[in-house]
Amino acid sequence: MNHPFGNVTLPPDANDIRAAVQRALIEDVGGGDLTAALIPAAAMARATVISREEAVICGTAWFDEVFRQIDPAIEIAWRVRDGGRVHPSEVVCGLHGRARALLTGERTALNFLQTLSGTASRAHRYAESVAGTKARVLDTRKTIPGLRAAQKYAVRCGGGYNHRMGLYDAVLIKENHIAAAGSIALAVTAARHLCPGKAVEVEVENLDELAQALAAKVEIVLLDNFALEELTRAVKLNQGRAKLEASGGVNLSTIRAIADTGVDYISVGGITKDLQAVDLSMRFSSPA
Repeated sequence: MNHPFGNVTLPPDANDIRAAVQRALIEDVGGGDLTAALIPAAAMARATVISREEAVICGTAWFDEVFRQIDPAIEIAWRVRDGGRVHPSEVVCGLHGRARALLTGERTALNFLQTLSGTASRAHRYAESVAGTKARVLDTRKTIPGLRAAQKYAVRCGGGYNHRMGLYDAVLIKENHIAAAGSIALAVTAARHLCPGKAVEVEVENLDELAQALAAKVEIVLLDNFALEELTRAVKLNQGRAKLEASGGVNLSTIRAIADTGVDYISVGGITKDLQAVDLSMRFSSPA
């Protein structure tokens, strides 16, 4: 069951990855790696990336691009691909090439891999929590600036689903929009006129507003901070007319009970906002 806003099913565009890596390398390397220059230019080395914890891996394309920009001759052999799970002390990939290049790219490459693997791993934990229910876990726009497409891809690798990519691909009418427009009905009418063919979602804060949104025949209703009893009543009132999305107060200890009410989607800002990078390390061995 896909969300009406669509989903990111493939890694972001190669040009986006290239640009993100270029910015990261400028930030880290600047005019040159002073410490790596201590190593003889011709020295070769091997390295392995090892996970220190159980995780879902994501970000291999960004990792590869880091070394491609530093030294295209570096060889990388992946043992785990995006979406694959690893256990503590498991080797994720092996590298071979010039020692200077491996040292220079180490931190930037790991930053991408750790961050996106952290997103994928967190999404996986939430997705596992609703297994067996009809609910699907959605991300939000609470992403790291400049890495939205990357994080939304990571959410998919972890088993989650994507909400809208940005403000441009769907209409989400919230409290302030309703106040400015005059009513839910007027806001929805304006959305239909200005954005024909786009999905329209309305955020509601009580069952009366839900009834108004259903009368306006919106595709999706976001139930904002509804208590469990209210969610159950909302599902009964809805009778399948619109997709229902629960939001607010969602964490790993509450999400299963929310899913059991029968809602279609549960959006979790914490998947991309409150992530913890996976503990990965790169170990060198030389000479090669």
